[in-house]
Order: sequence, then structure tokens, then C-alpha cells
Amino acid sequence: MTKVAIIGSGNIGTDLMFKVMRISRHLEVVAMVGIDPESDGLARAARLGIPTTSRGIQGLIEMSQFEDVEIVLDATSAKAHLANAEILKDFGKTLIDLTPAAIGPFVVPNVNLDDQLGTNNVNMVTCGGQATIPIVSAVSSVTRVLWAEIVASIASRSAGPGTRANIDEFTQTTAAGIEQLGGAIRGKAIIVLNPADPPMIMRDTVLCIVGDADPAEIRASVESMVARVASYVPGYRLKQSVQVSPLAEDVSYETLIGLDAKEARWQVSVFLEVEGAAHYLPAYAGNLDIMTSAALRVAEAMATRNSALATGAV
Repeated sequence: MTKVAIIGSGNIGTDLMFKVMRISRHLEVVAMVGIDPESDGLARAARLGIPTTSRGIQGLIEMSQFEDVEIVLDATSAKAHLANAEILKDFGKTLIDLTPAAIGPFVVPNVNLDDQLGTNNVNMVTCGGQATIPIVSAVSSVTRVLWAEIVASIASRSAGPGTRANIDEFTQTTAAGIEQLGGAIRGKAIIVLNPADPPMIMRDTVLCIVGDADPAEIRASVESMVARVASYVPGYRLKQSVQVSPLAEDVSYETLIGLDAKEARWQVSVFLEVEGAAHYLPAYAGNLDIMTSAALRVAEAMATRNSALATGAV
């Protein structure tokens, strides 16, 4: 088993702890790290027999288990990860960053995971990025995506202090991921915190302006990608059929996409829903669940690769 430490004893870190314990076949949590000694995450970890510290990254380094840790999952904040990564860089650990700090390369399973398995600090983009970048990538595999805009709507109750502190980073990091991984020439991201009661589950809208293409190929590519993401995020699904509509000939799209739009032919609209698995978080918190599910997938793949390298299987 590959030993991992989780930094951040809030909602995301605690949900990740439960996912590793209940789902993973290759990982073992040997340290749960926080800065609030009264946090629920540290209390639950202690009851489960997992060593804990409330002294942050320094406390982790001083733990006897630290030497055996191979992978550190950081579920703190963008600002905190900058400090954590700097402190850990000389210890030879692999970092999986669940914050929008974006120090290392972006990783979205089913888009570019295989290319980054040997990287020592990878970034999980954002919840909106994990939900929508696969869709943009699926469209761009069929035709050139001139413009991709995503709107992530989440329940206010599932947006904790870390999420609220990182709103600017969310929009910037997600837009960058849409372009770098999704393949869009230009990308834009918007997040909406919806205070509805009862809380709504995560919903994402993806709008792409694309060049010439077969609408049936676009639909098939998107549907295939949704099924692949759902293999590790079971609550990920299409809300309705993929819409591919011809652009009106008498409307200029150059103002919208900010470039020469002469080749624009189709508007692709994809409506998604993400329901959480409720391992620790409520089912409506799909925005947090997709982050922990994606991070678990990445950690599992890295652990499998490292084991294969150690045994000479690859």
C-alpha cells in the first residue's frame, strides 16, 4: 500500500480521507494534518486510528510517519499550498494539489493523467474545471473550439471558507485549464453560489462556439466522455441531450469570442449535473465530491505506476 498524508482537515480533506479508506485498493492514510485542533476532520481521523497533528505542515514533518509518506494531498487553500509546496520541495514527496494554486501542471483524469504520472506536484484545477474541461476536450477532439464558456452553479452551503477565499483563482485557473487542457482557443469561467434551500446539487453549463463539424460526432464524443468521467464520479451525468445548433448567419460572434469568427459554424451546449457520493459531505456537494474523486483517481494511478517501477514491471 502506498502511504499518503492529507493536509487540510476541512470538508474536502475529510471527504478525501473517507474515500481513501472506503474505496482505494492502493492507498493508506497515515497522517491527517490540520491547524484547528477542534476540527471535525481531525477528531474523526483520531477515532479511526489515523495519526493526526494540528500543527500544520511543520507538525507533519515532525511525525514519525512522515518518512514513509509517498504522496501528500493538499486540501487547504491556494495561499497555503504555495507555502506547503515550498517547505516540502526538498523531501522527495509527490504533491497532489486540490487548491487553485496552480504551481504544477493541471491534471484532469481522462484528459491528460497519463502524461503527468511522473510529475512531483500536480494541480487538480478546480471543481468546475474537473466537471467541464473533459467536455471541452471531447468537443475539441472533433472540431476546433473557438470559444468555450462554462458556468458552475453550486450550493452556498457547499462553498466553505477556502472556496470563498479563492473565487478569483477559481475563474482564472478554470479558464486557463479550459484552454490548456480543453483545447479551446479562448476560455471563460464563471461560478455561482446559489443560496437556494433546500440546497441544489452542482450544475454546470458548457457553451462552445466551434467550426465546421458533424453534430452527431460531437454528441457521440461528449456522451462517451461523460461515461468515462462517471466511472470515477458516479453522480456525474448529462442533465439533457447535447445540443448542437447552427449559428445565426446575421449575428456577429467576434464581440463574444474576441477573435476572427468567420469559421464559426455551430454552438454546442452541454448541461451537466454532479451529485456527490455522500461519503462525508452531503449529496448536494457535488462540487467537492468531484474534486476528491478526481484526486483519488490521480493518487491511485500514481501509486500503481510507482509500484510497477519498484518491481521492474515497467
